[in-house]
Amino acid sequence: MLTSARDRPGALFLRYLFEDCALDTDRRELHRGAALVPVEPQVFDLLVHLVRHRDRVVTKDDLLAAVWQGRIVSDSALFNRINAARTAIGDSGDRQGLIKTLPRKGLRFIGAVREDPVPTATIDSPSPTHPSPMAGSGTQGEAAHLSLPGRPSIAVLPFDNMGGDPDQEHFADGISEDLITGLARIRWLFVIARNSAFVYKHRAVDVKQVARELGVRYVLEGSVRRAGKRLRISAQLVDATTGGHYWAERYDRRVGDIFAVQDEITRSVAAAIEPHLLAAEGTRALSRSGDNLDAWELVARAQMQFWRMTRDDLLAATEQLGRAVAHYPDYAPARSLLGFYLVFAVHMGWMDRGEGLDGGGQHAARTVALDDRDPWGHIALGYSALMERRTGEAIAAFRRSVSLNPNSAIGRFHLSHGLAFAGDDREAIEHAEDAIRLSPFDPMMAQFFGAVAVAHYLAGRYANALQYTTEAARLRPGFQGAHRLRCASLARIGQIEEARALLAAVRREQPQLSAAWIRANVPYQTPELMERFLKGMRLAGLEE
Repeated sequence: MLTSARDRPGALFLRYLFEDCALDTDRRELHRGAALVPVEPQVFDLLVHLVRHRDRVVTKDDLLAAVWQGRIVSDSALFNRINAARTAIGDSGDRQGLIKTLPRKGLRFIGAVREDPVPTATIDSPSPTHPSPMAGSGTQGEAAHLSLPGRPSIAVLPFDNMGGDPDQEHFADGISEDLITGLARIRWLFVIARNSAFVYKHRAVDVKQVARELGVRYVLEGSVRRAGKRLRISAQLVDATTGGHYWAERYDRRVGDIFAVQDEITRSVAAAIEPHLLAAEGTRALSRSGDNLDAWELVARAQMQFWRMTRDDLLAATEQLGRAVAHYPDYAPARSLLGFYLVFAVHMGWMDRGEGLDGGGQHAARTVALDDRDPWGHIALGYSALMERRTGEAIAAFRRSVSLNPNSAIGRFHLSHGLAFAGDDREAIEHAEDAIRLSPFDPMMAQFFGAVAVAHYLAGRYANALQYTTEAARLRPGFQGAHRLRCASLARIGQIEEARALLAAVRREQPQLSAAWIRANVPYQTPELMERFLKGMRLAGLEE
């Protein structure tokens, strides 16, 4: 929501002019012609949000985050506010020439808009066109500040062209634009549109001020420089509310196919940022009282707990997500993660199969019904199907997740995981290695290694499987799946005594472990693949 600049002499604020309407974001007034139109606060905020983001489709989740800060709102209440907004600007009935409804997608403001920054001293009189408050040097006063939306928010600033070469300028702009597109695929992330971020092009900016003006928590900035046939691209992720740097990277590439280089860099940056943003959000949520967390903060805290990969942490994460779903039943990110965690708990031996799979499958299906474009929902749906050996359905769901966000290392890993348990070792390893390249310091790296280990084991490369399971267990000592596969791998290469000692340690953590339990709860997709794993476990001393 815009805060008033009224008490700052000479300050500038913004009016949006379209047809016969003037939307004054400082006075929070809507005029049609000379008439002042009474508008409820939420209807006004909804209008401002649609107009401000008119370059894209605004989803229901966007509106709930920006206008209601993630609070529960019924569909009928939202429909009433949208109708009120249309009525206020004369767009009601069959006309709808300003606010367009795109079925099952959202809303878009399609009217022609002129942005009119006006000094407060001349608000009551006609004024010539003034320069944008965000395009000047900042000496004319601060621009109005926006409140943070109810989910993580980021602005990608135009990358600096450090060499002045016009061709390099296009490359720098292309990097920024592609990053905006790539990050917008992350459904839980609110990404500022290009038109808003690019007003800072060729300006020396203060990141905190930019964030306040755009209403975001995080800012991604970078630069491009060229020396001969070498390009150096630098990027950094900043929490603008604290000034903290969460991620920085430098990429050196040879000049060749400029579009291929651009695609490679933007893909790498977009993929690397996602886990760092999640970690930052989780850390922030952990610092707050658990009784005062909103839906997203409960999700972020649960992610941090899950990454530790222990029984206690997983149960705590599911409890957090259960609270989120209870209070926000239509919040897709909470549903999808809860579904996934319940299935994962069964796979690790930390939860009864019936309880975990039934609940996990229901939450996953509900997520996809709420938002068919949520990659997390399709991952949860695929994992549930994998555990029930519906192989084709599982792989299709994982591929759908990757298609929705090709830059997601997590999506690539889950596709690798499904393919590995189905015995397709070649493609499984390709996707796992792609995930590792995309996010080389990912908190889920132990699971990335676990997928590679399954693929190698089922292909008969037991020494390779041992290598990857050993590293996975080192990264996450509580990762039961890695320990089980390590037992089988040790036995298969003839290290029987070490395999049996490890199995005894695994059974102290999982007393119910048996061949029958494995058949029911470990998702090898065919009887032949299952027996290949069980042969190693029997050599290690596992009983029926």
